[in-house]
Amino acid sequence: MNLMLQAKSPEALYDTPLLHQSSFWSQVKQNQGFAARAFDIKVRTSDVLQLSGSSYLLDDVLVLLAPIGRSYSMGYVPYGPVLNPIDSLMGPFLEELSEQLREKLPKDCALLRFDLPWQRPWQADNLDTSLQELRLNWGTERKVLRKACSDQLPPDTLLLDLCGSEESILSRMHRKTRYNIHLAQRKGVVVREGTFEDLPIFYELYKETCLRNGLNLHDLSFFSSFFGPKDIHAGFCLLLAEWEGVPLSAMFLTRSSNRATYLYGASSSRMRNSMSTYALQWNAIVLAKKWGCTQYDLFGLAPSDEPSHPMHGLNAFKMGFGGKPFHRMGCWDYAFDEQISNELFAYEMVEKGYHLT
Repeated sequence: MNLMLQAKSPEALYDTPLLHQSSFWSQVKQNQGFAARAFDIKVRTSDVLQLSGSSYLLDDVLVLLAPIGRSYSMGYVPYGPVLNPIDSLMGPFLEELSEQLREKLPKDCALLRFDLPWQRPWQADNLDTSLQELRLNWGTERKVLRKACSDQLPPDTLLLDLCGSEESILSRMHRKTRYNIHLAQRKGVVVREGTFEDLPIFYELYKETCLRNGLNLHDLSFFSSFFGPKDIHAGFCLLLAEWEGVPLSAMFLTRSSNRATYLYGASSSRMRNSMSTYALQWNAIVLAKKWGCTQYDLFGLAPSDEPSHPMHGLNAFKMGFGGKPFHRMGCWDYAFDEQISNELFAYEMVEKGYHLT
């Protein structure tokens, strides 16, 4: 495969709808203590799309370095690479990219973990993990691509089309969702943009949400890291929904290129009948349109709509806003050091994941 890789500053990452491959995200993660590396990719078109000719495609990739114990690290590629080969060339492309990254990353890097943003090619076939691995490794030389034990970022999501008027967007929603949006307005719920000074308000709601749902709790510093990074193509804002000055719900709305993403949310157990979360999402959609976005990513769905799934209620809430489900491939590992990679794999099997986000 004719692929060339060139190191560059993470600040020079290209404009992309995938926030997690943006310069903004690299700054956020560096504020959180991760080392960030960025690389330009140049690959012959025929090697990834099977088109004739001698033209080349240009793209780039962000790699975050995270420690594995005291002596090794892992290269994590959040929702990357953006460049999407045809199904039969995915494995060879990832192998060649990995081997070239091996030469440019620190010597203690034991493996690469790609959180692939590509649409799942076997969604309709319902293949088990072993068959997925067989299919992705087809055409590779080392045959070492392996599905990770858990996904770092949500592989399943819902994408809303923001084209058209606000009325047309509302018309594509479930009637109950439209009713609840208007109900929140009638009840006097007000949504405003917050500042860094409002972060403690968000954090109190967030702690309440984590306690209510049994979720892991991030430190306040995790969220404060979003304030400060600058990128002409990406950014974020804090939205707060209140009733007579009482905080009811809040969220981080992010933007990258033409896509807005609902990244983190929190809500109070009080006044649940105010429907503040519906007002919050609707105002986020309106703001995203003002930013010029044409897509809105609701960032996370259950892999199926089974009523028994613990995320079924969240699915019902998000699906009510319309949009189409999108199923990504999730996390895949490419081992440089088989022994260390196997030890991490065994640890994750017990601990249910190695979380970087």
